[in-house]
Amino acid sequence: MPIALFALTLSAFAIGTTEFVIVGLVPTIASDLGVTLPSAGLLVSLYAVGVAIGAPVLTALTGKWNRKHVLLSLMALFVAGNILAWQAPSYESLILARILTGLAHGVFFSIGSTIATSLVAKEKEASAIAIMFTGLTVALVTGVPLGTWIGQSYGWRATFLVVSALGTIALIGSALLVPNNLKQSKPATLSEQMKVLVQPRLVLVYLMTILGYGGTFTAFTYLAPILQQESGFAPSAISLIMLVYGASVAVGNIYGGKLADKKGPIRALTIIFSALAIILFALTFTMGHKIAAVITILVWGAFAFGNVPGLQVYVVQLAEKFTPNAVDVASGLNIAAFNIGIALGSIVGGAIVDGMELSDTAWIGAAISVSALVVTRYSGYLDKRSH
Repeated sequence: MPIALFALTLSAFAIGTTEFVIVGLVPTIASDLGVTLPSAGLLVSLYAVGVAIGAPVLTALTGKWNRKHVLLSLMALFVAGNILAWQAPSYESLILARILTGLAHGVFFSIGSTIATSLVAKEKEASAIAIMFTGLTVALVTGVPLGTWIGQSYGWRATFLVVSALGTIALIGSALLVPNNLKQSKPATLSEQMKVLVQPRLVLVYLMTILGYGGTFTAFTYLAPILQQESGFAPSAISLIMLVYGASVAVGNIYGGKLADKKGPIRALTIIFSALAIILFALTFTMGHKIAAVITILVWGAFAFGNVPGLQVYVVQLAEKFTPNAVDVASGLNIAAFNIGIALGSIVGGAIVDGMELSDTAWIGAAISVSALVVTRYSGYLDKRSH
């Protein structure tokens, strides 16, 4: 595999860390800035909103630019957003920093995928994307628990300083290693891009993605308070549990990719969404017991992000069939859909924490996962009918 791919993987690692590390820091930021838990949880949703807007809009606007220049500009914006978060004097300025960083994130994953595939031979394209997305997975395994530990030991601001340093290294790596003459795919016209938004089959996949992630993030956004208040863990144990969760995610992601290759995206997603619904429902009852809670969270991790490869492969397959000139835009919109799911999930979770009990986030998350399963089965039925 070309060395330039590792610069992309490092960028994905930095970006993944900054997106998810906030989950471990929600209670810390809430008490430091004097805001409620749901307000601190909003930092997850608003970042995701930045991604959701950034992915399709900025991907489309930068379609004619040199790919490497776009990549370097994004990483510079990412570093600036994290430096602003490190220095944020208030809750409002921290929100602005999160939205800025989110804008960079969205475009990075939609053009990063096309850069990764242009670095390798046709038959290695899926592996190249998988290697780049490994950065995101490794971020969940190591970046998030480390960032949580740094935030709890040295204050949450220190976490953002470390992430901006990582981003700077990734920026330098990309500047040195990514070739200048990347092949430029013909940018899709505005009407082709609009087709991607209204093509019913693609809209169904975006809905699967939104519901699949919404279900997980209804509970995941409040995982740190759940572990402290419901399971009775000390704050210092949170980063260790996040490490266990992240390791489980890494295994699940690889297994999810293999499952999608072997059984096809629909069957793989059926298995994953069914398992997610069962596990989240179980968490409602196990979160009150330390050992049972950790075991449930371990199993949850194995399925929580295992749907990523299946959903990305499926959206590309359908885009090649229905909107062949705008596959990049369809891929970017699916990245936006992941983040709309994250945003809605964390907003729903915040509303539950406000009006109900922390423990209710789990079974409501399970119900949302069931709706993702229903949409998946319907899309599979349409596939069969069109053959």
